[in-house]
Amino acid sequence: MSIPTPSTQRPAQILVIDDEPDLRTLYELTLLREGYRVEAAGSVSEAWQHLEAGRFDAVITDMRLPDGQGMEIIHRIQKDQRSERCVVMTAYGSAENAVEALKAGAFDYLTKPVDLKQFRAVVASAVQARQALQVPQVPVRAVQAVPASGNPGDMLPVTSGTGIAALDRLVGESEPMRLVKSRIAKVARGMAPVLVRGESGTGKELVARAVHACSQRSDGPFVAVNCGAIPENLLEAEFFGAKKGSYTGSSQDRDGYFQAASAGTLFLDEIGDLPLAMQSKLLRAIQERSVRSIGSTQEEAVDVRIVSATHKDLHAEVQAGRFRQDLFYRLNVIEIAVPALRERREDLPALCAALLARIAQDGGLPVPHLSADLLRRLAMHPLDGNVRELENLLHRAVALNDGDELHLDLMGGFTAAAEAAASAPAPLMPAFPAPAAFAAPVAPMPAAPAASKAAPPPLPSDLQAYLDQQEREILVRALHESGFNRTAAAARLGMSLRQIRYRIARLGITTPNGDDGASSHADD
Repeated sequence: MSIPTPSTQRPAQILVIDDEPDLRTLYELTLLREGYRVEAAGSVSEAWQHLEAGRFDAVITDMRLPDGQGMEIIHRIQKDQRSERCVVMTAYGSAENAVEALKAGAFDYLTKPVDLKQFRAVVASAVQARQALQVPQVPVRAVQAVPASGNPGDMLPVTSGTGIAALDRLVGESEPMRLVKSRIAKVARGMAPVLVRGESGTGKELVARAVHACSQRSDGPFVAVNCGAIPENLLEAEFFGAKKGSYTGSSQDRDGYFQAASAGTLFLDEIGDLPLAMQSKLLRAIQERSVRSIGSTQEEAVDVRIVSATHKDLHAEVQAGRFRQDLFYRLNVIEIAVPALRERREDLPALCAALLARIAQDGGLPVPHLSADLLRRLAMHPLDGNVRELENLLHRAVALNDGDELHLDLMGGFTAAAEAAASAPAPLMPAFPAPAAFAAPVAPMPAAPAASKAAPPPLPSDLQAYLDQQEREILVRALHESGFNRTAAAARLGMSLRQIRYRIARLGITTPNGDDGASSHADD
């Protein structure tokens, strides 16, 4: 895998460090055939002679050397703020050394015995990352706001349009969000695994997508996997692929997630939900950079970057024996903590504006205006479901809105519904007030002091309109909680698909795709 370079650009320069002459020669010849300029060293002291004499694009070093450790070279390069990308080679099974090197700033690692195809691919990635620094850089407001070093002159610009767009989707200029964006820009440059940690609804997948978009792999695929949504008996086939005839119903060869994410990023969402048996297989695939499809006798090299996410405390899961410690350390090389919405309430106006614009665009509606009073009430709401709950609130407000401005009276009963949705699943009906006609108790209650008696709610002047409103609210909530999947919403309410379509059309409920349910047949 050679790096295409214009005729005016110098060949990339590589320094190979290994104390075994045969291996050193093998690596040197492999790289020379790829068109690189190569220098070689057999010790830490000899390596520093080369480094002091010139600059390199990449440094490939063994971990154990006669006069020291390859880690010393990584630390020195980082300390001197040199631009070389370091790749370490570790012995089979020494996962701790690889993790330590990645945390110290290594670009990537290789496990001995080194697969030459993988060797060429990793070196190519390291060279591309180094040479990208020579491209004229486009300043990015979100990243430059908080340089990772804290030094205003030490910026971490993102040059790709996809990277800029991905960071812009992380709405908010609060201090916690600026720190998240700065960390994304920094960690995206390497190959080290990233663990995104945060509560449900905080936007962990958006962060993962931003890491991918800001990296040298942005042109490759981003494959997102919900680890808790795959049946346990299908996990191995889904992750690693399967050969034709390897199991009942397998009529042809199929790739797994690792193959699909080749040269890109594999995002393992809710990694804490992965069963223990699968955790050991995943660990081996990550360590060896190879997978074996079900029904195959051959290992297949894979080239993916792993980004995982969880809302769980994986430290506690390890202590409880529900998560493998070695896998945890392998995944948690670099951690990005996504703040809860309550920790960045100053971002609420911008978040609401962005969400309303998207909701309106999806529904083909004009963008409604958010009143100051409603924004104030939202700021006082707990929002334990974070950005997802906020989006749900605004979705429902737009669905029930009849004008250009969202009003507080259109949110009646909505706060209670949101609080119920943020907790464990509960029956739909109790979240909404019962019609006054059915509010009387079935048995007499003990008399209360006169001062504590509340006035009974007034009878509705139009019973049918009142009942329609109650039904409308229940349908909107059921649709929203099922992702506007009419089949799922109908099942929750104990009715048929035809019945729910009829009610959606009769009550004039508009769904995000702009139709009223009267003629839609795409209920997936």
